[in-house]
Order: sequence, then C-alpha cells, then structure tokens
Amino acid sequence: MVSAGSEGIDELRRFAMDLIRNVGEEAKVFYGRSKPQTKFDERLVTEAELHLNDFFRNALTAKFPEHQVFVNRDLDRDYSHGGKRYLWIFDPIDGVDNFQAGIPIWGMSLALLDNFWPTIGMFYMPATDDLFHAQVGESAFRGTTPIKIKAREAVDDESLLLTYSRFHHHYRTAFPGKIRNLGCTAAHICYVATGRADAAVIANESYQDLASTRVIIEAAGGKICKMDGSEFSIDEYQDGQRISEHLIVAAPGNVEPVRACLSSARP
Repeated sequence: MVSAGSEGIDELRRFAMDLIRNVGEEAKVFYGRSKPQTKFDERLVTEAELHLNDFFRNALTAKFPEHQVFVNRDLDRDYSHGGKRYLWIFDPIDGVDNFQAGIPIWGMSLALLDNFWPTIGMFYMPATDDLFHAQVGESAFRGTTPIKIKAREAVDDESLLLTYSRFHHHYRTAFPGKIRNLGCTAAHICYVATGRADAAVIANESYQDLASTRVIIEAAGGKICKMDGSEFSIDEYQDGQRISEHLIVAAPGNVEPVRACLSSARP
C-alpha cells in the first residue's frame, strides 16, 4: 500500500499501464462468448462489465486506497490534497457489439484527473494488444512508439473518415475518400491520433466515454470540436449527462475540409 500523496506521476502512469493490461486479460474470458443466435447478449455484457469494474476497483483500492473513482452525478468538487486529489475514470468496454461477437476492435479506457485536471489517458485493445496512451503536455504513444496526427488541410480519394452507425441517417456527404464505421469510438479516435484516419465523427458519447481519448488526441496534435467547427469543452459534462451534440475529431487544419463535405440529411 502506498501512503497518501507519496506517489508521483511516473508511478501512477506505470500503475495505470499495468492495471489496464490486467483488466484486458480479465476481459478476454468473456470476449466472443455471445450465443450465435443472440443479436445482443445483455447477460454476457452485464456480467463482463460488473466483473471488470470490480476488478479495477479492487486493484485500485489495494494500491491507492484514498484515490477516487468517477461515478456519474456524484462528484465532490472540493479541492483536495494527498490521495483524495486523484480521480480515476474507467470505461470497461467500448465497442460492446464487437466484444460480444468476437470482433477484435474493442477495448477499455482509463483516465486520471488531478483535482479535475486531466493528466493521463489510456485506451487498451486486448485482442490486438494495442495500448494507446498519453500524459498531458507530452507525446502520445502506441505502445512505445510515438504517434502524431496527420496535419493535412485537404481530403481526397485516399482519405478515411470514421463514423458512427447511424451516420448516413443524419448526413449527406460529398466526402471523396472512404467512410467506415468500425464499431468502437475510442478506437476511431486513436486511429485518427495515429494518422491512420483523417477524421472521425462521433455521437451519443459521455464524459466517461471521452475522458481518456481526449488526452490522447490532444497529445497527438488533434482536437475534438463541434460539428460547426466551434470549440467543444468536455469538462461541461462531468456530471454524467449524455453529449447530445455530434462531434468531429481531426487535426485542427483538417476540420474545415471534412465539414465542407457534410450536410444535414434532414429536409
């Protein structure tokens, strides 16, 4: 057990990397176990999420008993000292449909706040062993390799836009490249951060969903903004409500070229 306040950021980062990998190993026990005839196996997903949340909390409490865990609409906003200054935000499964079906694009995210200031963000994909991580003010990484977003200011037929499942219900598009939905928002954001995709349009997210990948995309040189191109502040959603607005994730110079290709599908 570590005494309150004695831990440093390097120790916390190492702890988080080890813990998220261990949670990933636990998740593999449930991965792909959905019954073939079941479109959505709620029992499997619920069992997995409960187990992974308990595993995470037990590991955190054993190491840092004074650290807090984010719970929707239950935030103590008083400035704290020692271990109580740290707040962990854990999302056990992003890409639920892929997870239950045995498709490898899914994972879990972990973020650390120090008196509500973001410090660390991680997203781990156990089936592919991809760990994306960043510390605020430093580079973003995939494993031990630094990653950087594509700083293009145009889109063409080689560009890739990642979207959510009902994207074509909401938008008409003149995007000249490929449009894909891989079924996992955090993976979409990390693929933009690595330069594998030019941009991502995301919808129906929450603070818990985006707390970790926000750190990663910003460290890689990108941003999350509103669909009209204006600034988006995720911290306004710390009370847990859903984010009703659609958002675009891209390099700052790539936001406008992507936006210019999209228009509302509604009359």
